[in-house]
Amino acid sequence: MARLKGPETSSAPVSNTHRRRKYVSAVTGRRAREYWLIWLFLLPSLVIFALYRIIPLIWNVVLSFEFWSPYAPAKWAGLYHYQEMVFYDDVFWQTLWNTLIFMASAPIGIAIALAVALLVDTPIRGRNVYRTIVFMSYPVMTVAVGIIWQWLFNENVGLINYVLIELGFIDKGIPFLESFDYALPSVIVASIWQVVGFYMIILLTGLQSIPPNLYEAASIDGANAFQRFRRITLPLIRPSLFLCFVVGIINSFTAFDLIFVMTGGGPGHATDLLVTYIYSVAFKLSKFDYAAAVTVVNFVLFLTLAFIANRLAGGEAGSVKSG
Repeated sequence: MARLKGPETSSAPVSNTHRRRKYVSAVTGRRAREYWLIWLFLLPSLVIFALYRIIPLIWNVVLSFEFWSPYAPAKWAGLYHYQEMVFYDDVFWQTLWNTLIFMASAPIGIAIALAVALLVDTPIRGRNVYRTIVFMSYPVMTVAVGIIWQWLFNENVGLINYVLIELGFIDKGIPFLESFDYALPSVIVASIWQVVGFYMIILLTGLQSIPPNLYEAASIDGANAFQRFRRITLPLIRPSLFLCFVVGIINSFTAFDLIFVMTGGGPGHATDLLVTYIYSVAFKLSKFDYAAAVTVVNFVLFLTLAFIANRLAGGEAGSVKSG
């Protein structure tokens, strides 16, 4: 009997091992199918992204190292365009400086938006109406914003000059958009006016995510309003502030339509940014190779500033935490 039971007891582990292998094989096959299905759904988006982002970016970098014209074969130029840009192109440095000034105005808009967000976050009457009014400037098309502010700053019939004359501050209209001193600040005012509503929504979301019991505990400990703002509000809305700053950086690199409508980059190059200068070099001077080199510098500058802002925000901006 012992010899008859021996084979039956030894076959049990073999049967369990066989079932385990079948289970692992089935799970592996299902995961493989899910993996390929995910890539199948992502493929159209990846192809479009490659065609309209990656390939043009690579071609732009290659173009910046060539002498290129639509009427002649391309020739290798090396660092010629970059040397011309750094050592001989004063307009490039002017537009770079204007871009940095435009970017430096972002904290002003963020500060205004934070003040408004703090105001409409309090239990005041009609706060939803105030939120809507402030936000209404953001969905307006940038071309329309440029036309509106072009009229407001007009030297002869502009509302701002009319009010200043009526109040007795000036005797005649100020040529805001034709002045080398006032043109860029005027465009910055228009840009801040458009984006401050978007900043407010971002910051208001951050404010409403702060637990009220933190303020209650700080009040019990004797902290005044400024101390609660500095010790609780600012640290907890840092991700929102970082997002607003990144939006400000992007806005300074993509403000082509506002500049083009209000001043066209003038007077002279007083309001030209890198993005408008790239357009002028490429499509007015037909120097596509040199415009490509300026575009590369513009792109590297944007990545550098975004990286610095990310490090200042703690190095984890945009990360997704699971669990």
